[in-house]
Amino acid sequence: MIGAPRTKEHWENVYTTKAPDAVSWYAPHLSMSFQYIGRTGASENAAIIDIGGGEATLV
Repeated sequence: MIGAPRTKEHWENVYTTKAPDAVSWYAPHLSMSFQYIGRTGASENAAIIDIGGGEATLV
């Protein structure tokens, strides 16, 4: 398709050229994430998977 964005190439470029904390979705402090997790009622020992793109400090 002529003029179509090259999504794969774009994201590969983003992940190889930018530092993890230099992208718009990076959050050094995840207070909102902790609040959302706390609202689920899950125990502190519960297994939680963070599904998304990019680096995260949630681990």
